[in-house]
Amino acid sequence: MSEQRKQRRSYTEEYKREAAGLVIDTGRSVAAVAGEIGLGEQTLGRWVKLEKTRRGTGEPTGALGEDERAELKRLRRENF
Repeated sequence: MSEQRKQRRSYTEEYKREAAGLVIDTGRSVAAVAGEIGLGEQTLGRWVKLEKTRRGTGEPTGALGEDERAELKRLRRENF
């Protein structure tokens, strides 16, 4: 029996940015997006962190908008 090794896949920077954008821009979880596109959660999570740094959006700044405030209120009701 021959031993088979998994070949490491490589991705372009554009693909990494687009995959991270699916998480950042849609607000979906890393786990959900990773499952949809066939990536490991840790890999995608790293890409998301890098993309947020690149975009300068690592930490939210400023006051919440009216839509964000309504969503926060809805989410709090759902979780408590």
